[in-house]
Amino acid sequence: MSWMKQNLLPFEGEVYLLENAFKEEQLSPLIGELAWRQDQITLWGKTHPVPRLQAWYADDGLSYTYSKIVMEAGPWNEKLLEIKNEVITLTGHHFNSVLCNLYRSGADKNGWHRDNEPELGVNPVIASVSFGAVRKFSLRHRTTKRKIDIELPSCSLLLMRGESQHAWEHQLAATKKVISSRLNLTFRYRKSDDTPEL
Repeated sequence: MSWMKQNLLPFEGEVYLLENAFKEEQLSPLIGELAWRQDQITLWGKTHPVPRLQAWYADDGLSYTYSKIVMEAGPWNEKLLEIKNEVITLTGHHFNSVLCNLYRSGADKNGWHRDNEPELGVNPVIASVSFGAVRKFSLRHRTTKRKIDIELPSCSLLLMRGESQHAWEHQLAATKKVISSRLNLTFRYRKSDDTPEL
């Protein structure tokens, strides 16, 4: 794909950004149609609400588990399928699931983590679509601690692949500058439970 020429990572992994990949009018119908939930998460012995709303959709009812939170899949709706198919065309990668995140304000966030759950395969490919408020997406190398910040504008597509989930952590930090909401759709290929390891 022609837009995947400038790797934003200096080593160990690939991250690409495509601006204006989607249209603003694709946002409004989605927010009201998705089955949002707010789970409880336990970190360092303390339990608190996940600081964002989430929804999980996938083929064949595939569930998704992270940080001991189990998310059962909802059925695809027309708008999500439309965006998924556009992402597949733009990236050349196949996706069968999406984790939707709604950051209601600058106070909502997602701390340092890797999308490296076993069901995502050896080298997960993550396609992240952003609508709404511009937020700063940060990556941090696990060994050198080198940090890279990327502004994610509305209607953009960020692709992470290769060793990126092994060598780098990423986060969306809270900010007092942002007061409007941001919808983030992270498309993945989730292996079925009976898929053999390659």
